[in-house]
Amino acid sequence: MRPSYELVASKIDEIEAEMRRMGVWQSQPLTPEQLDFKEPFGMDLLTLEQWLQFIFIPNVKDIIVTKGEFPSGSQVGDHAFREWVMWGSRDNVEPLIQLLRQFDSLFGNA
Repeated sequence: MRPSYELVASKIDEIEAEMRRMGVWQSQPLTPEQLDFKEPFGMDLLTLEQWLQFIFIPNVKDIIVTKGEFPSGSQVGDHAFREWVMWGSRDNVEPLIQLLRQFDSLFGNA
């Protein structure tokens, strides 16, 4: 069973609020060159924070607004854990990782 649009919207709002609280929400938009990424999660040109802000969150919000089809699964929480914790690129990210894993669980990924 797919989650409701309202439930997904609420979780996305929590993710955005946590990113702002952490001070990782970027005020400047991406450059056109940065939008030409080839790797999953934009890893070749973007930080994970940029990908979340400029790609992931807007795409999810667009699905909500248009009442589109959600993906069959999500693993953004696992990727964030690998990027920030295992590879040690960011500290104090546990609350955000938890929110991303909660997002994933909406689509059957625990």
